[in-house]
Amino acid sequence: MRDIHTIVILTGAGISAESGLATFRGPDGLWEGHRVEDVCTPEALARDRATVLRFYDARRAALATVQPNAAHRALARLDRDWPGTLLIVTQNVDDLHERAGARRLIHIHGELLSSLCQSCGGRASFAGTLLDDPACPACGRTAALRPDIVFFGEIPYRMDEIEAALTQADLFVSIGTSGAVYPAAGFVRLASAAGAHTLELNLEPSAGSALFDEVDYGPATQSVPAWVDTLLSTPG
Repeated sequence: MRDIHTIVILTGAGISAESGLATFRGPDGLWEGHRVEDVCTPEALARDRATVLRFYDARRAALATVQPNAAHRALARLDRDWPGTLLIVTQNVDDLHERAGARRLIHIHGELLSSLCQSCGGRASFAGTLLDDPACPACGRTAALRPDIVFFGEIPYRMDEIEAALTQADLFVSIGTSGAVYPAAGFVRLASAAGAHTLELNLEPSAGSALFDEVDYGPATQSVPAWVDTLLSTPG
């Protein structure tokens, strides 16, 4: 493994599950009792706007009841103390990384605490209730705001920036992801092709575990702090 200066970390639902947030798609294929196709597609929003808005309003309310866990805090410490280049790319729409203190962060699938205007395209911080049809802060239109969430069939955010970082990475680490949702599931191949060492930290093998140079299975609240401790204590 070459010397490590540039690190890219991908996090998924598994890192927030230990804080009490439901994973995106549970063992029964549902997310909080709903088919993903009914709450996370542009077609669902067009067909039944009220149900989609109500669903994300409930997810936003639930977010206020949980706290960052030891894995979030460990990554925030790495963000603070790592002297090289670091980027955390999260598939999660919660704000637990930010609340733990992480700053070098991209939400590839959007954020619960943000709204997107279907009229003007404006994005803004939002902690209220979309079902109440508040006015867009940018253009003033009502009944135009939707969750700032990347639905299935839409393009994830800042992909050019993420792909550029992956091609420069010395180390790519995937934490708490299923390895089944693209384009994030393809990040390990891109990083490997560029020569990065790759590590999976997960509760159990993901769909792409065989693609990683190194794997470590166990709860994120145990494996992530241990890995960060080792990384920060290793002489550069």
